[in-house]
Amino acid sequence: MPVSILMKFIATIVFVTSFSFGFSQKTIHVFVALCDNKNQGIVPVSAKLGNGQDPYNNLYWGAMYGVKSFFKRSPEWQLMKTVKNPQAAILERCIFKHAKEDVWLIADAYDGKEIKKATWGFLRTTAGYNPFLVHVDRKEIKAGSHAQLIAYVGHDGLMDFSIDNYPKPKDNKKRDAIILACISKPYFKDAVKSIGAKPLLWTTGLMAPEAYTLKAAINGWISSESDEQIRQRAAEAYHKYQKCGVSAAKRLLVTGW
Repeated sequence: MPVSILMKFIATIVFVTSFSFGFSQKTIHVFVALCDNKNQGIVPVSAKLGNGQDPYNNLYWGAMYGVKSFFKRSPEWQLMKTVKNPQAAILERCIFKHAKEDVWLIADAYDGKEIKKATWGFLRTTAGYNPFLVHVDRKEIKAGSHAQLIAYVGHDGLMDFSIDNYPKPKDNKKRDAIILACISKPYFKDAVKSIGAKPLLWTTGLMAPEAYTLKAAINGWISSESDEQIRQRAAEAYHKYQKCGVSAAKRLLVTGW
């Protein structure tokens, strides 16, 4: 075999092997239902933190432990782009890039009064119905149902309303799902089964769905840790900020069925 043909053959094998072992871009998409005293069945917080139409001060977005603020302060993540009102019901979208890995995080802040749309969007996307691209400096980032990990953060809206028909899987991809909301395992169990997702992390009781728990779980996911290791990371982070004890945090934060 001529040397030139042999080299092309080797290059092709290397490319295919690299792709097969996951050396491609990874994406995380996070749906955040902004805390809303007026429009959600929650124990009210301060008016400033609980204004579901003000992402900049909202408990789950712009406040100290909100998704935008917490990831923005982290040295592991860089905020690459912010988009105002990228679509109906979404007040702001932030696109983060991991400092060391080719991992991107797209976070959407949903108007608090649109929590049902945020919940439906999370389920529909995790079922495979919402693939789209976002652009950062001429680079295409695969978002929505292209993501391998999809998360929901906020009040458990299924306590207040029902969804008549949960989506069915559109494809055969089994996406990882994180649901940081109060008592999310019992309330979301049927929905997650319907969409064919893998419940990587969800909850058995009342919780503060702040970003430190999400970030800890994502760190483990990026490192390809086991589900139990990811749960342990999340529990330790929750205890660090809530001072509830790691054992109690592990009873709250669970993985799998």
